[in-house]
Amino acid sequence: MFKIDKHQNRIEKLEQSSFAELGFRERAHLQEWLAHKPDALGEELLVIQKEFAGFSDTSERLDLLAIDKQGSLVIIENKLDDTGRDVTWQAMKYASYCSRLTKDDIRQIFQSYLDRYSFGSKAEDELCAFLDADEYQEVVLNKGVTQRIMLVAANFRKEVTSTVLWLASFKLRIQCFRVTPFSRGDDLFLTIDQIIPTKDAEEFMIGLASKAQDEIEGIEAEKVRYTLRREFWSVLLAATNPRTDLFRTVAPGIRNWLSVNTGRRGISLALVVRRESARVEVYIDVGSKESNEHLFDTWFRDRAEIEQSFGETLTWERLDDKRACRIKAERPGNVFDREQWPELIDYMVDAVIRLERAFRDRLATLPAK
Repeated sequence: MFKIDKHQNRIEKLEQSSFAELGFRERAHLQEWLAHKPDALGEELLVIQKEFAGFSDTSERLDLLAIDKQGSLVIIENKLDDTGRDVTWQAMKYASYCSRLTKDDIRQIFQSYLDRYSFGSKAEDELCAFLDADEYQEVVLNKGVTQRIMLVAANFRKEVTSTVLWLASFKLRIQCFRVTPFSRGDDLFLTIDQIIPTKDAEEFMIGLASKAQDEIEGIEAEKVRYTLRREFWSVLLAATNPRTDLFRTVAPGIRNWLSVNTGRRGISLALVVRRESARVEVYIDVGSKESNEHLFDTWFRDRAEIEQSFGETLTWERLDDKRACRIKAERPGNVFDREQWPELIDYMVDAVIRLERAFRDRLATLPAK
């Protein structure tokens, strides 16, 4: 590695060091660096546990356990200056142990990690956010034989690289990353390079692995959910449009919500369905958090009058931990159960008409979009 001196138009070589020479240790340093910056390994990863030892009948611990954007478990093993001879076998054992973990096992493992390092966070919420899922029931984790292995070390022995390349030919997702520390005076630097497979070859190998049965099953399940939602929205809009023009320009989609702007900047009416509930809501996002909360508080002072006009109690969610605010009416229900559709649709159509009517005069006083 070289440092560029722009003023002198020269490059200066940085001195390569070993972790031992610099006084770094595997768990105290390298493991912590990767736990706090897992994307240093070239992709978005969510670390869900450190020093994981939740295996039956063994006291072995894997260094880091993570999930990738496809919901696959990623076993990360760190070995500092030398891998040793047995790192591949060790990582494969951990992968086999992890293959037995259920979705609820993983949630509990992650929750214990959050309770220790990010108190107050919920594993279900973090998993949904990372995997871009609308609701936790849609999250698919550790399906089939999708477990992956990442080996991290400054030096890889020949017997290790040979084994890794052979295993990769059987579509096992295993990667090797070389980490190298450099120093210049008091400044320290680190490079992390993926050496197996090379980045050019990785896309081809991942393309082959993408046809694994578990991924196919996941895609098919997703298609079923999307198809059901689109059909539900089609039936609901057919029932809504003869009674109100609110959603006349809205087309049925595959997401778990339909929304329409009220004609007032940042205020929308929405219909939302989940596996456990259905709701209608006024969503407030007029700009800044302060503006949203001011409008919410203004309407909240008229809560009794608004609820009397609506005809039932509303749930007022100021959402202090978010920018937007929400006012909603909700009832239990499962959109994926066709037998519940008539009751859900009757409720949602009637409720969204009543909700718009309850806020109509107040919306009229706000600036138009």
